[in-house]
Amino acid sequence: MSVAESWSRVMSLLRQHAPADHADLPGPATERMLAAAEERMGVTLPGDLRTWLLPNNLDLPKEDVDDDVACCGFDGFPDEGSFFLGIRAMEKLYANRSVPGGFDPPDQPDQPFWRNEWIPFLSDQDGWSGKFIDVRDGRVGRWFVGEATVTGEYASMARYFDSAAETLTRIAEGRSPACEVAEGRLVWS
Repeated sequence: MSVAESWSRVMSLLRQHAPADHADLPGPATERMLAAAEERMGVTLPGDLRTWLLPNNLDLPKEDVDDDVACCGFDGFPDEGSFFLGIRAMEKLYANRSVPGGFDPPDQPDQPFWRNEWIPFLSDQDGWSGKFIDVRDGRVGRWFVGEATVTGEYASMARYFDSAAETLTRIAEGRSPACEVAEGRLVWS
């Protein structure tokens, strides 16, 4: 399945089972927005990331952005405490994480905590943990400050979104002890 098909499946499930959350999703990005972000970040966004961002730039309206948190975006999904990031939030977190020389720590190029080739697309509010796409091969990994970074957790964003769709299916079927749907919204316990 392509990233567009996998994300479409997620959106269909969200629209069907949590329509109030689905209605809160912001609108699309433009090629111009993506090109400007690439220029500011100094990297080319991978095709899957571009494909995902074009129909839904998940940046919050400026009046809803909380300056006291490191990251913000569409919250409450795919799990409690995580945010799908829009372009502005990705840029902000990327700028915060990227380092001169390309990886951190500089003496561990094969086992870094962070590489500049990783573009975050999901994060907690503090920017301490989240998921990224590797611009070199499109694989999805995860970081957690103070722990080893996991590269290749998913073969692609499509595979990651497939897992998010499976999570939504379990929630909709009442098979998730951590989440339920109430009044059209995902409610985490």
